[in-house]
Amino acid sequence: MSDKQLPRAANRYLAQNNPVGLTKKYSSFLALTVSTGLFFISACTSEKANSPIADEPAVVREQVQSDIEDKIVNSYARVAAKKPDLCPKLVQKEVDNTVIERKAEVMVNNSCDYFLYPKVGEHIAVSLNNDQIEALLVTPKIYNFANGDYEVLSYDKHVIRLSYDGAGYKPEQFSYDVTIAITE
Repeated sequence: MSDKQLPRAANRYLAQNNPVGLTKKYSSFLALTVSTGLFFISACTSEKANSPIADEPAVVREQVQSDIEDKIVNSYARVAAKKPDLCPKLVQKEVDNTVIERKAEVMVNNSCDYFLYPKVGEHIAVSLNNDQIEALLVTPKIYNFANGDYEVLSYDKHVIRLSYDGAGYKPEQFSYDVTIAITE
C-alpha cells in the first residue's frame, strides 16, 4: 500500500467500524495523525540503520575515541610546555638545533611526562642536573636512559617520564633542569 493510500484506508476502516463513536471529522484527523507518525518513525529508523556510525565495528569506534582523547592530551601538553609547573609537556626541537633544554622546571607530582615525536633512526639522550630524578622512556616501549641513548625504531609518540627517585620525601615543588638531545 502506498503512503497516499494509507490515510484513505484508515479513514474507510474507521468509518465502517467506529467502535468509540468518533465522528467522521475526528476519525480522519486521527487517521492522518497516526499515519504521519508512522511515516516519521519509519523514516527515522531507516536513517539510523543506514548511518555510517552504525555500520562501523566497535573496534573502529574505540580507535576514533582513543584518537580524540590523544589529541586532547596533546593539546593540553602543548599549553603545558610553556609553563614550568604543568605536566605533561609537549617538547619539540627547533630547526638546526638538536638539543632541547628546559631550565627551572618544577615537579609538583611524583612524575612529569614529556611528549616527543622523533624520526626513525634518531637517538634520544636525557640528562638531568639532579640524581634524585629517574628518566624513563615509557612509550612506545620501556627504556631506562641510565643505560645510554635510545635509538628510535618507529615514528610514534615517545613519552619520556621523569620521576622522583630520592631517598627522602619529595619537596612540594621540586625544581630541576632537563636536557633532551636528539641526534642522528
